[in-house]
Amino acid sequence: MHSPGLVTAGYACFAAGALLLWPAFATLARIVAARCPGLAVWGGTLVILGLFARLYFAGVDQAAFQLAETRGLDEAVEIVATTYTDISYGPWRIPVSASACQYVGMVLLAIGAFRSGTFGSGRCLLFLWSGTLWGGVLKASQLFDGVVSNGVLCLVFVPLGIQVLRDAVPELRAGSGSVQSCRPIRWLSW
Repeated sequence: MHSPGLVTAGYACFAAGALLLWPAFATLARIVAARCPGLAVWGGTLVILGLFARLYFAGVDQAAFQLAETRGLDEAVEIVATTYTDISYGPWRIPVSASACQYVGMVLLAIGAFRSGTFGSGRCLLFLWSGTLWGGVLKASQLFDGVVSNGVLCLVFVPLGIQVLRDAVPELRAGSGSVQSCRPIRWLSW
């Protein structure tokens, strides 16, 4: 490995991102739930399960890197190669199943966000694109995969986050009667 510190930083940021993103998805689900409760609950739950599965993957990645440091690269590669299926899928395949939930959850949450009028078609497409990042144990990521995909997610969430911080989202106000029962669907919109 040419830059072990840089690789460690990359994997650490990926794990931190999983931890820091769950409140954003939970807030989006709460906003969508005002008009599309089923899609919001299922979509938000499945996406958050997928995010937490990334923590398992990050733990296995860290263990593999520590093995390489303490046992040497050749022995670490041999150990990981012989046990890869067992460690990458996790006990009873729970982590990999939770990770797969993210893809279904992103679709459900995007549909709910569009139907509720929370996101226009432009943001929904970007939201769906950001959900195509494949995760797993010891998966490589290129600049386009990680940085651009997560940058796109920022384009989706930052405007909504600003609205939330300004208390400009009626769906989040307790007891607010200003939430309309139905917004018109705009097929081409942000």
